[in-house]
Amino acid sequence: MKVLKFGGTSVGSLEALKNVKSIVEKEFNQNVPLVVVCSAFSGITNSLLLAAEEALIQNDFSEILKVAEDKHYQVISGLLPRTMQNPLLMLVKVSFNEIEDILFSVKNLGELSGRIKDRLLAYGEQMSSKIIATYLQSENFPANHKDARELIVTDSNFGNASVDFSKTNENLKNWNPENQIYVVTGFISKDKNQDTTTLGRGGSDYTAAILGSGLKADEIQIWTDVDGFMTADPRLVKNAFSQPELSYQEAMEMSYFGAKVIYPPTMIPAIESQIPIYIKNTFNPENPGTLIHQKSEISKGLIKGIVSIEKTCLVNITGNGMIGMKGFSGRLFNALAKYDVNVILITQASSEHSISFVVNFNDEKKAEKAIQEEFEFEINANKIDEPQFDNELSILSVVGENMKKTRGISGKFFSALGKNGINIIAIAQGSSELNISAVIERNELSKALNVVHDSLLLSPVKTFNVMFAGTGNIGKELFKQLKREEENLEKNHQIKINVIGVTNSRQMIISENESLNFDLNKILDKNLEKSDLENFINSISSKNLPNLVFIDNTSSEDVVSHYPQFFENNISIVTCNKKGNSSGYEQYSKFKRLAKKNNVSFLYETNVGAGLPIIKTLNDLWISGDEILKIEAILSGTISYIFNNYVGEKTFAEVVRTAQELGYTEPDPRDDLNGMDFSRKMLILGREIGLPLEMSDVNIKDFLPEACLKADSIPSFYEELEKNEPYFSSFKNEAESSGKKLRLIGILEDGKINIEVKMVDANHAFYGLSGSDNIISFTTSRYKNTPLVVKGPGAGAEVTAAGVFADLVRVTAQ
Repeated sequence: MKVLKFGGTSVGSLEALKNVKSIVEKEFNQNVPLVVVCSAFSGITNSLLLAAEEALIQNDFSEILKVAEDKHYQVISGLLPRTMQNPLLMLVKVSFNEIEDILFSVKNLGELSGRIKDRLLAYGEQMSSKIIATYLQSENFPANHKDARELIVTDSNFGNASVDFSKTNENLKNWNPENQIYVVTGFISKDKNQDTTTLGRGGSDYTAAILGSGLKADEIQIWTDVDGFMTADPRLVKNAFSQPELSYQEAMEMSYFGAKVIYPPTMIPAIESQIPIYIKNTFNPENPGTLIHQKSEISKGLIKGIVSIEKTCLVNITGNGMIGMKGFSGRLFNALAKYDVNVILITQASSEHSISFVVNFNDEKKAEKAIQEEFEFEINANKIDEPQFDNELSILSVVGENMKKTRGISGKFFSALGKNGINIIAIAQGSSELNISAVIERNELSKALNVVHDSLLLSPVKTFNVMFAGTGNIGKELFKQLKREEENLEKNHQIKINVIGVTNSRQMIISENESLNFDLNKILDKNLEKSDLENFINSISSKNLPNLVFIDNTSSEDVVSHYPQFFENNISIVTCNKKGNSSGYEQYSKFKRLAKKNNVSFLYETNVGAGLPIIKTLNDLWISGDEILKIEAILSGTISYIFNNYVGEKTFAEVVRTAQELGYTEPDPRDDLNGMDFSRKMLILGREIGLPLEMSDVNIKDFLPEACLKADSIPSFYEELEKNEPYFSSFKNEAESSGKKLRLIGILEDGKINIEVKMVDANHAFYGLSGSDNIISFTTSRYKNTPLVVKGPGAGAEVTAAGVFADLVRVTAQ
């Protein structure tokens, strides 16, 4: 025998009901009974409850009832042949007349008891189950209607009645259903006085489990609108997916802590009778869904799911008088129980100076009244402080049997939250190790769910939300590379980059929902807002997205001035903009401190070597205790290209012009040739090894004549280069005649930085440099006799963009 339960959305439309019929047809075996438990049609229970609340405050409820009544008429006329409609139309009419009578009584008396409310809400299930039974009959199924009140006996705790299993199981034992389909009302039952009771909202699942256990069913199927138990709420976590199986304990934990797939008490009868439960999707019946049974298989993920309760209230009780006060906790929780307040989570300091617990959002006032009454004397005597209530909180819980005795789970969980700036207000973990729970700010719940889902290896890919500043050559090239590598990143490295914002000095765009694509031209073709970096940061931060990264592809000091704001919003920064790290030393130090304080990445490899791993290599030497004795470097791909090609009959002006045409120089080549860019790079290297250097500490010997540097335009600059060709050629001729080459070299030694043009012979490591390559030589205690040399391309948008790309990937790894 099988017991199938269909929830409100599963019987919420004509299409859904036709799906129900197809599922029943597939599951029905004419040799055994089939029990089909049905909820009220989607929205009906809420409508009846709303109408009752309106009646209680003397408001008109007729329109609410009319909409609900019409829905039943539409279902009947849309599903059944005319010859079978009249009895059901009459049933609905009579039912709503009775409902109206009850509501007028509520309105006149100004009272809505739990007993009346249960009687009222039962109508939804009574009508839906009779309509569905008749529909199955019209399709030639041997179907009959069965009222669960004939079977399930409870106490008189209206709204959430407790089942008397002894009497209920006796009724089920005496039922002896035939080999037919029985459409049973969900959610409702009767007490010993024959008054209608309900099993709590979601109680139709419980009805199915009670019947399944009492009838010794082979399995229970819960049909809903999702593909089984999801790893997280799919409305909040796009990467959520269904788990193929769970243990009873895992499902119990997940349902208790917010998973709406199944009503928590459902598990109890199933566990006692060892009946497997299947969670399946009415709208996707071919999906296998989730199997809940005694012990689930070990999964690849560290956890089985992340669940949450969005609206909760944290109650905090403190006071010196609590220390050593025997029976305090017992008095507290007994008082709460008297007011029917359910405690979701408890944590207490070992000093006994405080105790915190979480209750349902709607129970705050009842909890406050219970505490004030029970501890009135202690509060008035200042032994206990006034209790504090915070109702802007949520609970986030991770669940899974794999967590048992697995080291580091808590660390990963809390680290993921901390790295994204999510403050943990309270924590709790049971000794079973099946669940770790954290109380967080409610407005950070969506962000927290995504962060934890990614970090605990539940998501097939880890998503990073990235914003970009700068749409020049480097920005455009970076987008090309990201677009080209998008599939590779996701398929082979499980990394997904979401473009959530792009800005430049003129305009900006922020994605509302979906990721912007990697086609920068299309992005810039849209109707963009006027650029406002403050608004750009605030708008994106307000979205509470996880794993945020800002990429600065500009040379703007204004963008750099906003770095602290990014860090304080727990946004990692990747930048090729040297102005941040080469301005004042205090600013450089501040950025490093803020990144560390907020536990985010701050990567700027391209500040020094474009795509070369220079800073990483230096940091590895420095961190591992090696002593840096001397650094020699050519760190301008532009100047490297110019000196490597200033040979033969070419003039210096011709070589510089070619470098500009190839995109190796800044728009004004003097920004490269004046050595300022080189100076910034050497300064950053000095700071990376702990030297508190300022730009004034960099000694650079000008190579360009003053007339070239002070030319009033770029064309004038080239004219001055031509005029000064004898000056330049004198260097070239001297180097060529002595078998040497010209090189602009920076030297960091004894805490000092010097940059000047030198002539090097064939014995020097820099002699063989070609093209636009950069090169750096580290002389250290370990690499004293043979310096460590890093060499490679050092100029061009493609190389720099590749370096930014590499830093972005490093952020994802961290």
